[in-house]
Amino acid sequence: MTTAFPVLLGADETTATAGEILGRCRELVRPTLVGTVGRLHPWVAEMAAYSFGWCDVGGTPAEGAGGKGIRQALSVLCAEAAGASGEAAVAGAVAVELVHTFSLLHDDIMDGDQTRRTRPTVWKAYGTGPAVLAGDALFALAVEALAAVDGAGAAAAVRRLSAALGDLVRGQADDLLFESRPWTGPTAVGPAEYRTMVEHKTGALLGCAAALGAELAGAPESTVAALDRAGRHMGVAFQVVDDLLGIWGDPAVTGKPVHRDLRQRKKTFPVLAALGAGGPGAPAAERLATLLEESPDTPDDATTRRAAALIEQAGGRSAALAEADRHIAAVETYLASLPLAPRAGAELRTLLGFLARRDI
Repeated sequence: MTTAFPVLLGADETTATAGEILGRCRELVRPTLVGTVGRLHPWVAEMAAYSFGWCDVGGTPAEGAGGKGIRQALSVLCAEAAGASGEAAVAGAVAVELVHTFSLLHDDIMDGDQTRRTRPTVWKAYGTGPAVLAGDALFALAVEALAAVDGAGAAAAVRRLSAALGDLVRGQADDLLFESRPWTGPTAVGPAEYRTMVEHKTGALLGCAAALGAELAGAPESTVAALDRAGRHMGVAFQVVDDLLGIWGDPAVTGKPVHRDLRQRKKTFPVLAALGAGGPGAPAAERLATLLEESPDTPDDATTRRAAALIEQAGGRSAALAEADRHIAAVETYLASLPLAPRAGAELRTLLGFLARRDI
């Protein structure tokens, strides 16, 4: 899948690729992250290490590096962009990575997902109760990691993380409630309501990650607030691109079956935009609504292929691309308003552009 997102970075501003930037930030944060997780009960620590990809079931070390570490990288880069060393943001980076992993453990249970990053999810590997316990432990550890920061900024950092957690829970609650809402009619979920849910569920933690890095670096509150807003917009764009990949992504690249979100009957942005289409897209929208309302709980391949075609005909795919574009433009507006350190600012733009243009 290719997109029309604007280029955020000139070729002469940095030579580091997004992969190199993510790797550098992971290397900076990992020793503290590993040490922090190691303070947990040994069994809980093993489940946490498994969720990060550091070990297999039973504790045998694994080759994998886990996820990309996007949120921890945002913290490090925003500290550097504010003129400090990346080390200043390590506690914040650890905290947001722990919270993100905690949310994945619980999300997998709520969604019934059995695999993540090509391996069994923690609840499948260890059981539902142990996975809940491991998630709870990571949540508590995240707060502890920030509370231990020296100086007056610790209390403000904990408050910021707590507020992001509140938003995350609010977004997750709305997402779960959306499942029981109809596809059409006065109580159907609309794109605006979906956008708000995503800003809470995904954007809040990305905004928190960016803001914590700047806050721990001693940046002015205006800079911290602007980076928080930029991260929230990035979260919406990130999720909308995920929604596009969930329907049209290449399984060889995404690691997920084609039309996976349609098979799970998820109310994602392209679907909701298509259902609300008027004008030339209205006939396809009507046929899509009928198809979704009449399809079984687990639609077959022919049904999902038909649904994907109707979504595109109704304009859902183009509307989702335009939505992501709007949020990327908002991110750039916020970044352009700030006096960011040149190289760190360029690397931040490289990372943000990579997140928005995932055709990998």
